[in-house]
This record gives sequence, structure tokens and C-alpha cells, in this order.
Amino acid sequence: MVASDSIRLGLTMYDLLIHNAWVVTVNARCDVIPDGMIGIHGDVITLIGPKDPDDALPAARETIDAGEGIVLPGLVNAHTHLPMTVFRGLADDLPLQAWLTDHIFPAEAVHITPHTVHWGTLLGCAEMLLAGITTCCDGYFLEDAVARAVAMTGIRAVLGHGVIDFPAPGVPDPAENIRTAATFVRQWKEQSPLITPSIFCHSPYTCSDKTLSRAKAAAVDEGVLFQIHVAETREEITADGDRTPNGSLTARLAQLGLLDADTLMVHGVWLDPTDIERVAQSACGIAHCPESNMKLAAGIAPVPAFLQAGIPVGIGTDGCASNNNQDLLQEMDMAAKLHKVAGGDPTAMPAPQVLAMATRDGARAIGLGDHTGTIERGKQADLVILDSTHPAMCPIYNPVSQAVYAGSGDVVRDTIVAGRVRVRNRTLVDNQIHDIMTHVRAIGRAIGKLKTHQPIADTEKGPCS
Repeated sequence: MVASDSIRLGLTMYDLLIHNAWVVTVNARCDVIPDGMIGIHGDVITLIGPKDPDDALPAARETIDAGEGIVLPGLVNAHTHLPMTVFRGLADDLPLQAWLTDHIFPAEAVHITPHTVHWGTLLGCAEMLLAGITTCCDGYFLEDAVARAVAMTGIRAVLGHGVIDFPAPGVPDPAENIRTAATFVRQWKEQSPLITPSIFCHSPYTCSDKTLSRAKAAAVDEGVLFQIHVAETREEITADGDRTPNGSLTARLAQLGLLDADTLMVHGVWLDPTDIERVAQSACGIAHCPESNMKLAAGIAPVPAFLQAGIPVGIGTDGCASNNNQDLLQEMDMAAKLHKVAGGDPTAMPAPQVLAMATRDGARAIGLGDHTGTIERGKQADLVILDSTHPAMCPIYNPVSQAVYAGSGDVVRDTIVAGRVRVRNRTLVDNQIHDIMTHVRAIGRAIGKLKTHQPIADTEKGPCS
């Protein structure tokens, strides 16, 4: 196998070889390869298979011994707001509206600047890489500053510029919101092979129908993903009844032309069976954010019904102001157990299904399914190695169940994006985490001085919470 691959590709050696691993492919057959190895040429996987105990290892410029650890496809965080790491823990254990209007919105209005966005994004990317996340889907404002910071870290990202019908950082005139987002998309289409621009309409309750239609049309014109929060709260379903045909939010979105395979709906907590059928027929993806939904008591999304309907569902952490971390392994464990207890069925959301949501199906939902999300020849070399020497990884009977139910960011040893090692032995290779944290601590001290206990006018609200 090794020799034929080398001949076919004209290679004398691999750029990177990983061996001595449980290789969990998350391919269509859900293949798991004990004592497996993965060969990488450039940024692409070119070899997957078991090691023959009688053969020497193939030649490689760099070899990584996984130490009998678990190698997964790089995790895909299907929804986050990267700069909001600067608000981690700012206002916990509050009702949703008090949390937003009395704390988060005022803090965003004062403190979201290119400087805070830069350092908050760097911290968010560092946290994700250290937790085995190789791809994220972000939505916020000042997204050019987000993109420049993301490019420094080497993580793969879909980055959505925010659109909303009131003044926002970088877009003081709401009339310019769609033009600004489209300009961002055009600027970043060819700048980095790891960055895919997108347009992010905050929600149906913060954007007029005209804005929603025009933003989606701009996304279609540019050929990019359209992101939108949908049905996160019960109140969202009942609000604006005069704008919602037959009381159905998804019917309204369909009427506006928003529902198709290039739209990512975030949350979907309060979608009913008719909504689910409509979303499935449209081929929209959904990002499920269980911990954020739980913390804000938004509800439990009907994810088993989504999956039964064939909807591509990814898992997202949401922003650090409402979670409060970006640990997708932990999020997988929570998603699996939440839906078991909610439905009274211990067989619901089995580990392979949940792992697929955090990898293959998440990549599909955000439009990157042809590039990442599985360990297969020709796919991008986005990989994470879980450390078998960590107590939580001992012993290993089923590596898929081990990853989902025993895994956390703490067990991640190495993270590889596009063939480049970004985390080695739990340490960031290319970025100084202590420097990043020093800057974010200073930002936190400034935010902490702001009195955030008084409601503010609608026109002063922050962008993306």
C-alpha cells in the first residue's frame, strides 16, 4: 500500500507520518484502524491504513508516534463568536434578557474595537487549537480584524461578517451593513486558503425582512455561506406575528428566500415538526449549541428529529460569554447525554453519531464537507491526537466512545491543520499564549470597570449576542 501510494504520487517520502494510533476515520463506513498510520504530503492525506508489523515505517520528513492514542479528524466548531472571549464570565447566572441588555450589550457598545477583537480572536483560536478544534464557523462584527487574527493562528475558519439593523462596531450606519459585509467577502475570498468568508445576519428579530432578503441575495451573489440565529428562544417564535405567515418562523424565512443548502441556521431550539420538514426539504444545515442553550435556559433543540429528517447538524460552542469555553469534546459529551435524558432513551444520540456531528457533519453544515471532517485520502490533513497517557484515556476499549464520553480539551496532545502541526505536546507551536493572555487580561480589567447594571436604548445595543 505504501509503495503503490508513493509510486502513484511520485513521492520518495511523506512530509508527515503519524503511526501507532487508533485511527478513527469518521468515513461513511465509520472505519476504525487499530495500530494505524496516516501519511501526509503537503496539506493532504495520502495514506491511511494499518501498519504491517513485519514492515518498517515508510520514509517521512517528520514522524509522530501517537503512543497508542486516538487520532480523530480535526474537530469542527460549527458556531462561535470568537472576539467574545473577552467577555468570558462577565455576567453569569442571569435571565437571558437581563444578561443581554444590562451587561453584554453595554459592554459591546463600549469595548468592541479592532484592538479587543484582535486579542479576543487570538485567544479564542488558541483555546480551540489546544482543544483539538481545527475548523470554526464564526460570526461577528469588525470581521476583517477577526480574519487578520485568525490568519496568524493557522486555524481553518468560515468567517461571517455581521449584518444587523442598528449601529454596530465598524458599521455606524445600518444602511451600510450589507455593503460592508459584501466588501469583506470580496476582500477575503482569495487571501488565505484556510479562510472562507461568509455573511452573518444576526437573527430575524434584529433584522427587517428587507435586510434578511438583501443579505441572503448578497451571499448568493458572492457564492458564500449565509448564517443566521433562528428559533433560539420561545419568545422569538411568538414575536412579530404580523410578519410571520401562519405563525411559522421558517415559513417566513422560506418566503424571504433564505432557506437553501448554503444557509446555516444556528440553534433551532423551538422548531416544530412542520418547521423541521421544511428545513430538511431546503437542505439547510443546523448548528446545535447545547451548553449555551442550557446555560441561558433557552431549551433543548429537537436534534434527534433533525437527524431523522436528514438535516446536516454540526455542534457549536457559541461564544464564550454564554458557554463559557470552547471545548468541543466536552460539548459532545453534553450533547449525547442531554438528548438521552430529554427523551428518556439511553440509546439516543450514540457516540458515533455525536462524533460525526462534531466532525464530518459539522464540516458539511458549514460548507466545507469536501475539504475536511473525515480522515480519507485526498482530504485536508486536519487531525487531532488524544493522549493515551492521560488517566481519562485509560483503558481504551472503544476509541469512539472514549473520545465522546471521556474526552475533553485536557486530553488533546497534538493538533494538525492542513498538514502543519499547530499544537505539539499540549503547547502552541506558532503563538505565544502567555502574551495573548496578558493582553486579554488587560482588556478584562478595563471591561470590569464598566458599570453594566442599567438598561440601554435599543440604538446602543451591541452586535452579536
